[in-house]
Amino acid sequence: MKTHVLTGSKHEIAENLVQLSGEVREVIVFIEESARIPPAPGETGDPFGEMGPFLVSAPHIDDTREGIYAPMDDA
Repeated sequence: MKTHVLTGSKHEIAENLVQLSGEVREVIVFIEESARIPPAPGETGDPFGEMGPFLVSAPHIDDTREGIYAPMDDA
C-alpha cells in the first residue's frame, strides 16, 4: 500500500484526490478555532438539551464535593 499526502487549498486537494486511484481511508482536516460551526436549526447549542426528558430534578441533594465526602447523619 502506498500513501499520498495532498496539500493546498480545499479545491486543489479535491482536484488531486479525484485523480488518484484507490480508496480514501482517512482524512485529517484542520479547522481554525475561530471558525465555529453554527448550531443546526432548532438546536439551542446545549449539548445535553436532548437529555432533558431523562433528567431527575432533586434540589434537596447536596452534590458539592464537600457534601459528597461529608459523613452522613444517622436518620
